[in-house]
Amino acid sequence: MAKTYAIVGTGGRARMFYEAILGPHKDNSRMVALCDTNQTRMDYTNRVFVEELGGQAVPTYKAADFERMIAETKPDYVIVTSVDRTHHKYIIRAMELGCDVITEKPMTVDKEKCQEILDAVERTGRNVRVTFNYRYAPHNSALRELIAEGAIGTPTSIHFEWLLDTRHGADYFRRWHRDKRNSGGLMVHKSTHHFDLVNFWLGSQPDTVFAMGDLKFYGRANAEERGVFTPYTRTTGVEAAKNDPFAIDLTATPTQKALYWDAEKEDGYQRDQNVFGDGISIEDTMNVMVRYRNKAVMTYSLYAYAPWEGFNVAINGTGGRLELMVRETSYINAGSTSTAEGAAKGVDLYHFPLHGESRVVHVPAGEGGHGGGDKIMLEEIFGNATPRPGYGANHRDGALSILTGIAANQSFATGLPVDVRTLVKL
Repeated sequence: MAKTYAIVGTGGRARMFYEAILGPHKDNSRMVALCDTNQTRMDYTNRVFVEELGGQAVPTYKAADFERMIAETKPDYVIVTSVDRTHHKYIIRAMELGCDVITEKPMTVDKEKCQEILDAVERTGRNVRVTFNYRYAPHNSALRELIAEGAIGTPTSIHFEWLLDTRHGADYFRRWHRDKRNSGGLMVHKSTHHFDLVNFWLGSQPDTVFAMGDLKFYGRANAEERGVFTPYTRTTGVEAAKNDPFAIDLTATPTQKALYWDAEKEDGYQRDQNVFGDGISIEDTMNVMVRYRNKAVMTYSLYAYAPWEGFNVAINGTGGRLELMVRETSYINAGSTSTAEGAAKGVDLYHFPLHGESRVVHVPAGEGGHGGGDKIMLEEIFGNATPRPGYGANHRDGALSILTGIAANQSFATGLPVDVRTLVKL
C-alpha cells in the first residue's frame, strides 16, 4: 500500500520531495495535503502537481488549520519544509497526532526547541527522519568507507573548509535566513550539513566547541566602508539595481515569480532584499574548532563570499591522510525548476598512506543535487531501495549536527568554549 504524505511549507525547498513522490516513486507514495501560511504558494504548488508532474491537486490548509489537516487527510508522514524556526512545532504536533516526520535540515534552530523535539520523540514513540542528503553523495560515502576500513588508522585531526560563492552565498542574505531568529545563522542552517558529515565520517559526536564569527562582507556597514552601499531595500523592479551583480529579479523566472512575487501580497515577505542593506543578524565569516568524543579535533571555516563554490577536507590519522576537494555548481533556491543544488562539477579524492605510495581514489560520478546524494536518499525514503546501514539520519543525528552550530553561536557571543553535553539531554 502506498504511503501518504502531507507537506508543511511549500516554498522552494519542498519541490525536491513532491517531485519524488509524484515522479519516480508515485507507485509507493501519494500526496494528500499541503499546508502553508500562504494560499498563493499552495495554489501554485497544486498547479505544478497537475500541469508539470501529471498528478492531482490536493486539499490545502493554512498553518492555523494544521491539526484539521491531519484529522481529515490522515497522512502517514508529515514532511516539514517550512521556515527553520517553525520546524519544531510541526514536528512535535505531527508526532503527537500519530504521524511520523521527515524534516528538512536543520531539525531546529536552538537548544530549547531541540530538547522539545527529543522529549516528544521519547513521549510519542514516533520517528523523525532528517534529510541529510550529503551523506549519500558518492564522494562522501567513499570517504566514510575509507576511514571505516582503516585506510588512515585512527583519525586524529580534520580540516574542513567550505566556500559559498557570491551567487549562492549571497542568497542567504537576501531572504528570511538573514534574521538569525529564523535560521540560527549559517552555523545552524548551512553548516549542519557539514557537521553531520564529520559525525558520520568519524562515527563520533561533538564534545567541545570554540568559535569566532562575524559579518565582514554583507550588510550596510561593510558596504559603506568599502564605498559600495546601494540605498534600495529590495531589487525587483528597481532601476538602480539592474546592474547590481548581487541583485535578483523575482519576475525573471516563473518559479520565483509564482512562489514569491505573486504571493507577496498575502504575507509581505520580500525574497529579494538588498544583501547590503540593514537588518542582517547572521555572520558571513566563521571559524570553528571542535573536539570530538573520540579525541579527534576539527578546524572548520565557512565564508559566504567566495569566488567558487565547494569544499576541501583533509583528515589525518595515525596511518596516513585523506584529502577530498569538491567543486560544486552554484545555485539560487527556486531560481529554476532544477533541484540540482550542489551538483558536483569536479571531485578529487587522494589517499596518502603513512608509508607507501599515494593514490588517487576513483569515485563514481554522482548525478543530480548535493553531489548525487538527493537521488539516492529519495530512493531510500520513498522508493524500494534497501536502506544503507548507518546512512538514514534520525532525531539524534539531527540534534548532534545542530548542537555543533548552536554551541558555535554561543561561543561567538561569549568568547568561551562550550561543552556540548550541557546544551541538551540526549
